[in-house]
Amino acid sequence: MVTRILDRHVGREFLRLFTLFALAAPLLFILMDITDHLDTYLDRGLPPGKVALSYLYQFPLFVLYAFPIAALIATIFTVNGMTRHSEVAAAKAGGVSFYRLLLPLPVLGVGLTVVALGLSELVPVTTRLRAQALGEKGRMRSARTDFVYRARDGRVFAVRRLDVESGRIHGLWVEREGAEPVVPAVHVVAQEAQYDSTGRWTLEKGYVRLLAGAGQERTFRFGRLQPLRFTETPEQLLAEPKDPDEMRYTELGSFIDIIERSGGRPLELLVKRAQKISIPIATLIIILFAAPLATSTQRGGPAYGVGISLAITILYLGLFRIAGAAGTTGALPPMLAAWLPNGIFIFSAVILLSRVRT
Repeated sequence: MVTRILDRHVGREFLRLFTLFALAAPLLFILMDITDHLDTYLDRGLPPGKVALSYLYQFPLFVLYAFPIAALIATIFTVNGMTRHSEVAAAKAGGVSFYRLLLPLPVLGVGLTVVALGLSELVPVTTRLRAQALGEKGRMRSARTDFVYRARDGRVFAVRRLDVESGRIHGLWVEREGAEPVVPAVHVVAQEAQYDSTGRWTLEKGYVRLLAGAGQERTFRFGRLQPLRFTETPEQLLAEPKDPDEMRYTELGSFIDIIERSGGRPLELLVKRAQKISIPIATLIIILFAAPLATSTQRGGPAYGVGISLAITILYLGLFRIAGAAGTTGALPPMLAAWLPNGIFIFSAVILLSRVRT
C-alpha cells in the first residue's frame, strides 16, 4: 500500500515536470528557428499565416527532440526534490530501497520511448506538410544521365538519360548473368523506354541477345517489348533520396538499398536511419543516468540541478553531433555512430547506479 502511494507520487511529479518541459522546449526551438530563418521568410514574401502553419507542422519534430532533454530535467528535479526534502531517506528508513522508490521512472521511460518511436514515424509526414506549406519544391532531381543501377536479382541497368517527370529513358542497356547450362545470360539494348500508369516499362526499338555458353548465341530484334521483371519506378532508378527527415524508417531502408545497388555509399542515410531508433531510446537511457546522478545534487538546490541538466544536455547533444558526423564521413561505422552516445551514457548509468546507497 505504501509503495503504491510512493509510486503514484513519484510518477505524478515526474510526468508533471516532463510534460511542462516537453511542451516548453519546442517553443524555444521555434523561437531560435525563426531568428535563423526570418530573413529567408521576408525575402520570399511568405505571409505570417503560412509561416505559423509551417511551425505547427514542425512542432512534433521539436517535441521529439525535446523528449530526452525533458526526461533529463524531470528526473533530476524529481529525485533532487525528494532528496532535499528527505523523502528518499524516509523511504529507506521504511524499508523501501532507492531502486524500488524510483522504479516508476524507468517504467514511465519505457512508455515514453514507445511514444517517441511513434512520433519518429509521424514526423516525416508533418515535415512534408511543412514543406508544402512553405511552397518548397522537392530536392530530388528530375533527370539523371549516364548511370548504372543494380537490381535486387542481379540485373544491371546502364542508362544514358532518365527523365523522371515524363517517365522516359533514352538509351538503355540491361544485362543479366546466366547460370550455365540451364539459364542463359541476357543482354538487352533499347533506344527508348517508357513508364506507364500501370507501373510497367515498354522498351522501344532494340534487341535481345541470349548467350548460353560454348559460343551459342541468339539475337531477337523488337519494336516494342514489355519485360515482366522490370518493375522499378523512375524515382527508384534515380536513386537520389529525399531529405532523410522526410522519410520513415522503412522508406529510408528502401532508398538505402537502391543507392547501395547503384554503387553508392549512403553513410549519412545509414546514420539517420539508426538515429530514428537511438534518439527515442535515449529518453529511457537518460532517465537511468539522471536518477542516481540527482542524489548528489541536493547541496546546491534547484540552481545546481539546472546547471547539471544544462551541462549534460550540451554534452549529450554534442556527442550526437560529433558521432553522427564521424559516421557520415566514414570515420565510424554508421550503426556505432548512432548508438555511441547512448552506449556512453548507459555505461555511466550502470556505474552511478552501482554506487548509490540503497
